[in-house]
Amino acid sequence: MNESDRNPVAIMSPKTPNADREQSVLEDCQTAIAYRFRKPELLRAALTHTSGANTRAGSNERLEFLGDSILGFVACELLYTRFPDYQEGDLTKVKSVIVSRKTCAKFSQALGLGSFLFLGKGMSSLAEISSNMLADVFESLVAAIYLDGGWEAAQAFILRYIGPEVERITRDSLSANSKSLLQQVTQRAYGGTPRYYLLDEQGPDHDKCFKVSAEVNEHFYPAAWGRNKKEAELKAALNALAEINGEPIPYPSN
Repeated sequence: MNESDRNPVAIMSPKTPNADREQSVLEDCQTAIAYRFRKPELLRAALTHTSGANTRAGSNERLEFLGDSILGFVACELLYTRFPDYQEGDLTKVKSVIVSRKTCAKFSQALGLGSFLFLGKGMSSLAEISSNMLADVFESLVAAIYLDGGWEAAQAFILRYIGPEVERITRDSLSANSKSLLQQVTQRAYGGTPRYYLLDEQGPDHDKCFKVSAEVNEHFYPAAWGRNKKEAELKAALNALAEINGEPIPYPSN
């Protein structure tokens, strides 16, 4: 193997980059991630795939290991604070999604990190970066920012991406599990179990809509319409949870 075979190659260029080219890649990456490194060598390491490293220790594998743990902790802290009514099982389900390889790859793709990777000569002709490599580089970047700027810098970077993802996932999850969550909340707070009442139905047989209200201890919460009874009950449960939490009613029936 000659010297050129060992030098890393940015995926965005088929040629071995010189110092100026490498500096350009690092500058573009810092612009993309909106973070400037005090120690650019940490970013260089985070972007270096094993195929582009002179030694295995020079790749981003160790950073990936650290970044995975940092990402998991920030996610746990966010979920614990954001959802005080969630039990361990609910928190674990959401966490498993937002720190999954698939989600990390999505974040990495959104940042365009694949175009900044330093790869070995044999890898530089890849038409597409694999999702595993994209996930690896995002976790490595998290660790590099932590080592460069400390906990607050890493936390801010992570929250920028997982914050909206948490809201999306929990919104979808809450819709699917709203009845179960409402039961947990009302049993703990009021010692009562929700019941659902069909208040109205409209439309022809092939296209009916149903109006349902949740009731706990003789208190009826705002009703909701649904395309079927199950959907109406889920929406009614969300209305009840919103009223209990002092939030706007998501599915007003009027």
